[in-house]
Amino acid sequence: MARTQRSAGAVIFREDGARRLYLLLLYPTSHWDFVKGKIEAGESELETVLREAREETGMVDLEVLAGFRREIRYNFVHEGTLIRKSVSFFLARTRTPEVRLSHEHRAHAWEPYARALDTLTYANARGVLEAAEAALRDERADARGLGPRAGRAEDRSAHDVV
Repeated sequence: MARTQRSAGAVIFREDGARRLYLLLLYPTSHWDFVKGKIEAGESELETVLREAREETGMVDLEVLAGFRREIRYNFVHEGTLIRKSVSFFLARTRTPEVRLSHEHRAHAWEPYARALDTLTYANARGVLEAAEAALRDERADARGLGPRAGRAEDRSAHDVV
């Protein structure tokens, strides 16, 4: 019998001079991915994101950017049971370069976009990163008055990716 599981996570980035760096975590199963975790009873997706970031990295200064949400879905088998998992990802800025890893991860890396794209293990995570980078480029163009959607945040809302 299959079970469903809901999680939430974040594409966390920071600015380092003119460079944008993305936080990637190495999981014990040797795959690189973003901060994420199961949604606990009574918790919203955003509450989960903030809790997981604090638990997994020690970060407490996340600024979750409005209008970005991507959902991925995948299946896996755990102890003989099929798990149908969905993960909602948000986009979050930090000013904290220091990462205090929890026992849940083996390493972390702050990578520029192209290297982060190459480092991420799974195609669905790469798709989320591509969408995040595009949203941030649009935001930057809009802030300079160059984008076609300047001043219209509602037009920047993301559609789910499956």
